[in-house]
Amino acid sequence: MSRSITTHVLDTSAGRPAPGIAVVLEMNTEGAWKIAGSGTTDADGRVSSLLAEGKLVAGSYRLRFETGAYFASRHVATFYPNVEITFEVRDAAQHYHVPLLLSPFGYTTYRGS
Repeated sequence: MSRSITTHVLDTSAGRPAPGIAVVLEMNTEGAWKIAGSGTTDADGRVSSLLAEGKLVAGSYRLRFETGAYFASRHVATFYPNVEITFEVRDAAQHYHVPLLLSPFGYTTYRGS
């Protein structure tokens, strides 16, 4: 498996993947967040190429999901206009999958495989 960062968004309120969510990956470099990659969830709710092959290094990363626009496009009110998940990459030789389970008034995440 490639050494990268991927994500998958499931809309638990609808019981299906969440397509069309803009996702930005940032890395903390010298105390400032800098964009490392971006993408939009596909029909299966996945973004499989947030970071170019060979660019993963140890450090602090943050995924930002534009959830407000997703719910607005479905005419659903939401409490969270965006979701940010900050995590640590300690071993750049591993793959990091960060799923997001989403509903209009809550979310959860975990380290996936």
